[in-house]
Amino acid sequence: MLTDLSLHRPLRAAGAALFLGACALSASAQTGPAAAPAKAPAPVVAPKPAVAAPAAAASESVRVLVLPAGETVLASPVPGRISKLHVGLGMAFRQGEVLVSMDCDEPQARLAMAKADQAAATDQYEAKLRMQGLEQASDVEVALAASSVAKTKAQVELYKFQISQCSIRAPWDGRTAKLHVRSFMTVNAGQPLLDLVRSGLLLMKLNVPSAWIPSLKMGQKFDVTIDETGQTYAAQVHRINGRVDPVSQTIELEATMTKAYPDLLPGMSGVAKFTGMR
Repeated sequence: MLTDLSLHRPLRAAGAALFLGACALSASAQTGPAAAPAKAPAPVVAPKPAVAAPAAAASESVRVLVLPAGETVLASPVPGRISKLHVGLGMAFRQGEVLVSMDCDEPQARLAMAKADQAAATDQYEAKLRMQGLEQASDVEVALAASSVAKTKAQVELYKFQISQCSIRAPWDGRTAKLHVRSFMTVNAGQPLLDLVRSGLLLMKLNVPSAWIPSLKMGQKFDVTIDETGQTYAAQVHRINGRVDPVSQTIELEATMTKAYPDLLPGMSGVAKFTGMR
């Protein structure tokens, strides 16, 4: 029996195609999807070193405090009662003017007694001298009489000094800053009576950086703007401290105004402006 070969050729071609497809599927399952190519690692960039900021130049402005040309506290030199207070708060006075008068009745009485003793001692001494000329008094008696005169004279001077202390006078021209007492008060020796400030060119205290020391000199001029008045005034360095504060690294200066300014008072403050101190 003869077989028709033309019928079998298409079947063989279809089978071959199916076989090739199955092989392709099997190979795909075994290998899996293609892996993505690995990325190259990012280059490591070293951080830039921090650049130190340039040191700031020293400030040329510093705070200042205005002080009087001089100040003091008058105290009572002797115990007693105040008979009269000649000044009031803020009142101006001249040098040598009586500010406080004390009751001096007791010292004056003692002075009168001392003067009487001095007169008696003087008469006795003169009598001894006459008797010595008549050879009726020895040299020792004359010397003792002279010593008694010297003693009474010293007592007179002591009571005169105590009486002078009853009138308390101004040591210089100035103004009163505080009253501690009133008239007719009884005070003890050494008790404060008045706070005084001296008239004249005002002083200023200020602390500047110690780095300024090479540029500082006596008489150096600078400007000061006072907070209370808003005005600017001329001043100059008067004294430079001989020691630097190790904590704040500053040095203290004392300055004076170049002339008197009636609108300025002690206790005001402001800002001093220096030039060329960087």
